[in-house]
Amino acid sequence: MKMVSKTTIVYIILFSVTIKAQDYDGNSPPAPPPAENDCNGIFLSYVFISRTKELPHLKNASAQAWAFKAMATVLNAGIYELKNWKVFIGFQNRELLVSASNAVLVNGDDFPAPVGNGTYLAGYPQTDLKTSIDTAGDYTQIQAEIELTGTQFGIRPPGYPMPKTIKLVNDGYKCPAPIRKSTTMHVCCVKDPKFKAKNFTTKYFPRQNGDLLISYDVMQAYPNNYQAQVTIQNNNPLGRLDQWNLTWEWMRGEFIYSMRGAYTRKKDYSDCVYGAAGQYYQDFDFSKVLSCEKKPTIADLPPDRAQDKDVGMLPFCCRNGSIMPSVMNETNSKSVFQLQVYKLPPDLNLTALYPPEKWKIIGVLNPDYKCGQALRVDETQFSDPSGLQATVTAIASWQVVCNITKPKERANRCCVSYTAYYNDSVIPCGTCACGCDSSVKCNQKAPALLLPPETLLVPFANRTEKSVYWAKIKHYHVPRPLPCGDNCGVSINWHVDSNYKTGWTARITIFNWEEINFVDWFVGIQFKKTGSGFAQAYSFNGTLLRNMNDTVFLTGLPGLNYLIAETDGQKPGDPRVPGKQQSVLKFDKKHLGGIDIVNGDGFPTMLLFNGEECALPTHLLSANGRKRRANSWLIAIITLLTFLLMLKDLQL
Repeated sequence: MKMVSKTTIVYIILFSVTIKAQDYDGNSPPAPPPAENDCNGIFLSYVFISRTKELPHLKNASAQAWAFKAMATVLNAGIYELKNWKVFIGFQNRELLVSASNAVLVNGDDFPAPVGNGTYLAGYPQTDLKTSIDTAGDYTQIQAEIELTGTQFGIRPPGYPMPKTIKLVNDGYKCPAPIRKSTTMHVCCVKDPKFKAKNFTTKYFPRQNGDLLISYDVMQAYPNNYQAQVTIQNNNPLGRLDQWNLTWEWMRGEFIYSMRGAYTRKKDYSDCVYGAAGQYYQDFDFSKVLSCEKKPTIADLPPDRAQDKDVGMLPFCCRNGSIMPSVMNETNSKSVFQLQVYKLPPDLNLTALYPPEKWKIIGVLNPDYKCGQALRVDETQFSDPSGLQATVTAIASWQVVCNITKPKERANRCCVSYTAYYNDSVIPCGTCACGCDSSVKCNQKAPALLLPPETLLVPFANRTEKSVYWAKIKHYHVPRPLPCGDNCGVSINWHVDSNYKTGWTARITIFNWEEINFVDWFVGIQFKKTGSGFAQAYSFNGTLLRNMNDTVFLTGLPGLNYLIAETDGQKPGDPRVPGKQQSVLKFDKKHLGGIDIVNGDGFPTMLLFNGEECALPTHLLSANGRKRRANSWLIAIITLLTFLLMLKDLQL
């Protein structure tokens, strides 16, 4: 029998391992890289396991979809406990992440989620990774394995759809460039010696700041259920929510038995009866259960339920979902509700407490909030409800931080038009400023036509004849088809009213095209140079918020704080009439050298209605009867304009 050399055997083994790594239909990941043994920090690895071609099968390789499986691992190989671990995986092949075990998306998105530009993952339910020293090397406590499944495009075998990078994003750590070997990638992230850690006295993760802070506090605990209190606190002077709707996702089969101070939009217990809850609680009367939804939608109660003994009688509840800025009303800047939650195996003990994840909150014509994951924090302390000078401590507390995001282009819900005393045309809200319906036959790319001032008082559908006629007599270009409307529920006209040596004035008009009233509305206005000169609002309450970039903060006077909804015209066939409020604002020029009102300093750089950032025109009005780009440097001031301005000063 012919003998085989040891060298040949080794070669065969290595060849076999290589083939296995390229087997896209395999289910077992390669062994972890041995580099973890040399890491004194947090060891991250990413292992590509397999992929299969998805339907439809295409000849175009860049358009072909592939289902992939991968494994990401976070291992605490250091001497410090890692709290609330978070990693970034730099996907780069138009990936669509379908699932991720033992982790959640930090931005709170649901699966499937597009992650082609990379994504951040946080641990759940294992948020903290202890050290090997403290656990005698127990990998179940020091390591988190994330099984990833999803879809990727564009790389066909024998190429590997690997991410661009992988790194730890917790404060105080630095990660070098990862080491990649065909289907694996790993990196050792170590403590940054230059990072100055704050001296925290908290047991858990320190509480964070944000625009909207949500606290999930367990107040009572039993083996199979617990009572929690949810507090929503507005922490942004320009933030706001009206008729808020809060959603989350139960991750461990929980269901809501009852609530106080709020209610679920859908009351249905069928998911419990036919699900795991019904199998475990076989003698349970589910007809009394409030919600068995995995993703319930929760809303605030109306004011008439505030004194209801069954669902009300809770401080800071029952305002129909209104959460005001603290500068308007400190008491109304937060909402509170309570809920009774039932649990399922294996969480049937007093300390098996887990908050819901994937928090989202929205309002009516309010800013968009992006919420992070629930972080365990030190237990919240409350005043004793009996009135005694004592504190009550929650059993367990989590914090969710939500921040306002800037609206995407053509995704605003309010817009601004410009007018000025030195130009007889209106620069209206931009085309599709608040989105467009693709089924409507109009020009979504053409800029909005300049308008005569009176057309601001009628809906867009009734402006066509006058806008075309105005363009004709002004010799403006008229595109065909005509531009689409702005489709905004609220529009605001900013009019530069006068300009003189020591100051200037503007007039602001708010139009409500919605079918709902806005109660206790507010407007925030920011300028590049002139905001600090705000002196007075004649028909509104006006305040200058110097610590908020010199924001001019406007609210309605007592009795005038309602911005009513759009109504029908006086006669059948007449255009509908928007609700409107108007005031003149006065500004001083003292100590503001180098400002030029006519050249654009009289127009805002940001304008918010009820916290929502409104779309601004991309052009400014010029004194020669036409529009110009908002970022242009200079406009030629002709002799006639100078003469008119001098006459204006003399008249004043």
